Amino acid sequence: MKGSNLLLNSAPAPVESARTAGYDSPLDQVGRVTARQQPEQQGLCMASLDSALTIQQANQEFFRQFNGSSEEICGRSIREVVHPSVQQPLMRQFSNLLEGKRERFVAPVIAVGRGEESAFSVPLTAVAVRGGLPDTTAILVMMPTTRSPEGARVVTNRKKILSEMDARILEGIAAGVSTIPLAAKLYLSRQGVEYHVTCLLRKLKVPNRAALVSRAYSMGVLTVGTWPPKVVEDFVK
Repeated sequence: MKGSNLLLNSAPAPVESARTAGYDSPLDQVGRVTARQQPEQQGLCMASLDSALTIQQANQEFFRQFNGSSEEICGRSIREVVHPSVQQPLMRQFSNLLEGKRERFVAPVIAVGRGEESAFSVPLTAVAVRGGLPDTTAILVMMPTTRSPEGARVVTNRKKILSEMDARILEGIAAGVSTIPLAAKLYLSRQGVEYHVTCLLRKLKVPNRAALVSRAYSMGVLTVGTWPPKVVEDFVK
């Protein structure tokens, strides 16, 4: 199964075990959902995931977008093709699908190919495809192909640019905490907080606190979809 491209066919051959058992496998249903929802597949990355969120099948657009062959892509977790800043909220969405709480969702993600220069922002659509037996749920994932990555590219350089204190101060600023309460919370003087803020402005090359928060989200430094704001540990020394 690994490395196959059944998603490209409007009526893919059923999985052998499913045929002999007398029911349609989730991956058979994935093919029909794809054909029904997306007659024109050009420009659309598609992959099917098993219940462990491992990529089982994908189309050529998916392989091309993520700069890998079927052997390199299939068998990987979907977590590996998205930026750490969006992993936590995205996994919650997938859990809801697997638990039957939802049938589909659409979420903005930062997808990452091989090499951080290939990162791009894109809406991800996920649809649950139920099998005929328990625990046979598959998930169909669809993303538009980014033909001009310059227009959608995001900064994802995950160098450890922040100290532990920088991270806590950035989280406080993103949460709207003013200087004096932030100083009391972190056992710093007001001047100490201002010093770290100045250093953060210089590191991220922005003129003020509002731009600092915006820049941090665009870089993936702050986790998307969580409150209070949380710095991704990849960026902390």
